[in-house]
Amino acid sequence: MTEASINPAIRAKRLRAGLKRRYAREGRFRLYGLLAIGVAVGFLLLLLGRIIEQGHTAFYTHTITVPVYMDPARVDRAYPQGTNFELLVAEQQLARLGVADDAEGSRATAMRGLFSADLKFAAAEVIQKNPNLIGQTVPIAASVSDDADLYFKGEIRLDTPAEQRRLTDEQIGWLDRMKTSGLVAAHFNSDLFTRGDSTEPELAGVLGAVVGSALMLLVTAFIAIPLGVGAALYLEEFAPRGRITDLIEVNINNLAAVPSIIYGLLGLALFINWMHLPRASPLVGGLVLALMALPTIIIATRSSLKAVPPSIREAALAMGASRTQTVFHHTLPLAMPGVMTGAIISMAHALGETAPLLLIGMVSFIPGIPGSIVEPSGALPSLVYIWENASERAFHERTAAAILVLLAFMIVMNAAAIFMRRRFERRW
Repeated sequence: MTEASINPAIRAKRLRAGLKRRYAREGRFRLYGLLAIGVAVGFLLLLLGRIIEQGHTAFYTHTITVPVYMDPARVDRAYPQGTNFELLVAEQQLARLGVADDAEGSRATAMRGLFSADLKFAAAEVIQKNPNLIGQTVPIAASVSDDADLYFKGEIRLDTPAEQRRLTDEQIGWLDRMKTSGLVAAHFNSDLFTRGDSTEPELAGVLGAVVGSALMLLVTAFIAIPLGVGAALYLEEFAPRGRITDLIEVNINNLAAVPSIIYGLLGLALFINWMHLPRASPLVGGLVLALMALPTIIIATRSSLKAVPPSIREAALAMGASRTQTVFHHTLPLAMPGVMTGAIISMAHALGETAPLLLIGMVSFIPGIPGSIVEPSGALPSLVYIWENASERAFHERTAAAILVLLAFMIVMNAAAIFMRRRFERRW
């Protein structure tokens, strides 16, 4: 029986059934797409929520303001930095709480453990600015130690078994009494953003790592973007087609898939062992990341150049423009949004890399703030790695806070690049 001999009603019914199945498949495909997006967004929100939950407590800290009698017999007027202010404050605070110290001074040592090491520097600075305060009682605001800070934040509780916490019942009692008397205050942790790394969690900050990452990315951008765009322009617009060009293209595509730790080994052998550049410096880190970013920039730029209609080139050449004028006056400006996209992706990828930095020494403890690209420096990814592996519990909340700072850094950098890309789009 031929199709023409089928009853029109049966044929219409079959068509409707076929359309129904087609629409059903299309609906299922859309549903699968929405489910995939929903799952991805859900995992992203779960990840961000967990990071924020763990790291939000690092953005505030506690200080204890204690009145300190600057005993003339113990405070050195000529060199106040040599005074043991920690012991002085501990003994006076025990006396105010009505606690008698033992012969070994163990209670004074326990009281000293509730204050940050920054206490002695704060007290010495006060005397250095005004030596006439010796013999008077001066209020000193000092950060609490990391364990005391965790107790005030609820991370350490009294009902936890004593062997599982670093604060004794007596120390917790002292903290409660000082908080009840109004000596303890919570405030924004500005030290997190104004200091470099430290062995003391309460004094550790991300500024050194942020500056190091910024300097490193500047080196990466100044090297990788011009070289990558130039190489892509030559390969796509000027290079003669042949076996050598095909070999170069294959190697560029392969380099884009090489594990990042290989670039770290290359940087260690080439820039440090052979060229003797400063170890753990933003210069070496930027060079290593530039090598890693080059393949991505070249591939993205070539794809953008290929997307420019051939008629643009033909029209420019027909009007008498040279090959170079055609490329730089017409082809490249039209491809610039795609070039900027490739640069954004490569820089974001470079910002989050850790493995190459570990091999060139940027995992070392560096407490200062780098002043140039040749000084030793840390980076945000390596700082996250160091803090997460630290034994002190207070470093774990700062790890999550450093991740949030890294994400904010990446968002700001990408937003600036996207703004520049849109300016190119509106211009052309």
